[in-house]
Amino acid sequence: MTSAPEELLPGTRRALLHRIAVAQSEGRSPSLVAAVVRGGHTVWDGARSSVDGHAPDGNVQYRIGSISKTFTAVLVMRLRDEGLLDLNDPLEKHLPGTGAGEVTIAQLLCHAGGLAAETPGEWWERSPGGLRPALSDVLGAEPFKHAPGRRHHYSNPGYTLLGALVEALRGRPWAEVLEDEVLEPLGLHRTSALPRAPHAGGWAVHPWADAMLPEPLEDLGLMAPAGALWSTTADLARFAAFLLAGDDRVLRAETVREMRAPASPPEPGMADGGYALGLQLTKVADRTLAGHSGSLPGFVAGLWFSEADDVAAVVLANCTSGVPAATVAADLVRIVAEAEPRIPEPWRPMPSVDPALLELTGPWYWGTAPHLLRLTRDGGLELGPVGAMGRSSRLRAEPDGTWTGLNGYYAGETLRPVRRPDGTLSHLDLASFVFTRTPYDPAAPIPGGLDPRGWRGSDQGL
Repeated sequence: MTSAPEELLPGTRRALLHRIAVAQSEGRSPSLVAAVVRGGHTVWDGARSSVDGHAPDGNVQYRIGSISKTFTAVLVMRLRDEGLLDLNDPLEKHLPGTGAGEVTIAQLLCHAGGLAAETPGEWWERSPGGLRPALSDVLGAEPFKHAPGRRHHYSNPGYTLLGALVEALRGRPWAEVLEDEVLEPLGLHRTSALPRAPHAGGWAVHPWADAMLPEPLEDLGLMAPAGALWSTTADLARFAAFLLAGDDRVLRAETVREMRAPASPPEPGMADGGYALGLQLTKVADRTLAGHSGSLPGFVAGLWFSEADDVAAVVLANCTSGVPAATVAADLVRIVAEAEPRIPEPWRPMPSVDPALLELTGPWYWGTAPHLLRLTRDGGLELGPVGAMGRSSRLRAEPDGTWTGLNGYYAGETLRPVRRPDGTLSHLDLASFVFTRTPYDPAAPIPGGLDPRGWRGSDQGL
């Protein structure tokens, strides 16, 4: 349970307001709304408008474009956690006959499936979904631009396939499944596939004159899982808090952490940080952010969060271009993180200590490289080098007494404590590497064996 939110300092609040005011003014957006989350709570929100006295608030819907993809990814990860699919399954196993069945579900989630970026025919974002009544109309006769798994290539049709996968396995429309499994449990009552009043109108602003043109608001049909959702800053703030901490009613913390892990590198020549499972990644001034940008004609959106700082920000505007919503959201995260650094939780001892686990802790040596193994408060282990060189990893306990790496080089690898016949701890086997209590312990099964003369100096016959 999160504690009550700490109020931001006046200087921080003014800096946030200044940033969105500059964005709305220079970007010439009819309106712009924003919110900041810290510690699981909204700690600031703000708005700017071209109409005096009519600034929107956190209850006004805006179209969020491709942030919709993250919601679709959550539904897919729920199916995985329930055992209804594996991320390495080819699409054909669950959704046959698409013509793109060889691509895996993981590749679709991280845009590494090689599918086209857009649909054939008319620009799907500005035309009725009825023009694409079937998946064949979304994919076209030649759906692949690259071999699956070879490179990151952003694909809107790929997320239409994921939406169709959800419908096939749940037996209900994507929007209904989203409502029941994500929106309702998280209390996102102002997020919907179709607009609900009060909502902003979408506008195009002339590039060389202060004139506006209304954008059409189309029902995107099958493309909805890729970008159709409407939402508010209040709802997206709650969604960002979920993406940081998880919620067992929707996805546990371990799964949302998996969603944030890099899954495909950035496209060649691009400066972003690549893509995870339904989340974009970026690095701004040594700060790693996860989230998503979004745009549809008439709207731009940005949602970013920093796990290290426990800060998230949302920016929504109703203009086709002009406001770099994702950049502004990243700036809001930076402003709070730098002005008011995260205050660590108080140290507290573990509720209880298992002597068998405590025995694993302390210094270990991989060859001559010293490492430390620490027992964490949640009953996990952390392995890290002593000094700058070496590999670090968090590890999770398994029922059989082994441990599984959760991140870094050892992600998915097994650590096995090996005991002597008398029950005492001999060494650790981690992905075939032998870790010993002393460097190259002669009593341990060191691969390749050891010189029988042991350690020696320059006067001992090097």
